[in-house]
Amino acid sequence: MSRLSIDCREHPSKSNCSVAISADTKKELLDAAVQHAVAVHGHQDSPQLREQIGTMIKTT
Repeated sequence: MSRLSIDCREHPSKSNCSVAISADTKKELLDAAVQHAVAVHGHQDSPQLREQIGTMIKTT
């Protein structure tokens, strides 16, 4: 089974975040990535944020 992942290093920010998140399902990965974006990067959870993060998901 392929894993899905998002790596903050591929999307540079002022914080130089180096977190990478992996999961087996898109929903699980998206939920974790949104929590990270809100807690660490100060974003607001919104449909637009979820859509943007969804485009960052890669299959590994």
